[in-house]
Amino acid sequence: MIISLIKLLDRDLLRLKREIEAYKTEDLLWVTPGEISNSAGNLCLHLMGNLNHYIGAQLGNTGYERNRPVEFSDKNVPRAELIEKIEATRLMLPTVLNTLTPDHLASNHTEEYNNGQDTNEYFLIHTYGHFNYHLGQINYHRRLTAN
Repeated sequence: MIISLIKLLDRDLLRLKREIEAYKTEDLLWVTPGEISNSAGNLCLHLMGNLNHYIGAQLGNTGYERNRPVEFSDKNVPRAELIEKIEATRLMLPTVLNTLTPDHLASNHTEEYNNGQDTNEYFLIHTYGHFNYHLGQINYHRRLTAN
């Protein structure tokens, strides 16, 4: 499962990078048209925070310190900085995920998620689904703001 998850996350982080690069102007990354509550830039920050917190810090002891409110309140972060965060996350994920043993995957994740009721394996699959949910939102946002 770990090899597949690494391949899928890397593929989809590259998709996220292409989405961010595809915005015609940087300011469009931060637009929230109509009833859309989160900009693509904020969703990108949120995804990087989520992966670096739950996988990097909690499973890999990377020392990453998350500030979730800032993921949604920061504005006008340069596109180059978003891409740097994506690339750094691409490097972190296989480093951490390749250290996980079957026993680690079978043990319960931290109390922070669902009171520790689910295994790390379940949580990693959940995290992948969460990533793609927001990736789809970013794709829709980009197409919506392109007009």
